[in-house]
Amino acid sequence: MSEPVPTRYRTLNWSAYDASLRERGSLTVWFDPSTPWHAVPSGKRGGQLVYGDAAIQACLTIEVLDGLPLRQTTGFVASLPKLADLDWPVPFVGRSFHWKTR
Repeated sequence: MSEPVPTRYRTLNWSAYDASLRERGSLTVWFDPSTPWHAVPSGKRGGQLVYGDAAIQACLTIEVLDGLPLRQTTGFVASLPKLADLDWPVPFVGRSFHWKTR
């Protein structure tokens, strides 16, 4: 027996279809200025951590969601606080890679 042929979808409202395709690619990111972006000093001797868990988690989440390599993720994440008029530094490739493999 042959399988039934699925009916072909016909677009009748092209303006709504076009708008839905544009919305599919939209990205909204919220930054809370009260979020601890920098690490809390440990009080121990030696090098201190620079970035908090929120900064590293944001970088790694965007890396996984977008499937970007580390350098492109760093560049993308660096542009987001600038859009929000926040003067926050972004973890470098080596720092985020260090935290990911830890």
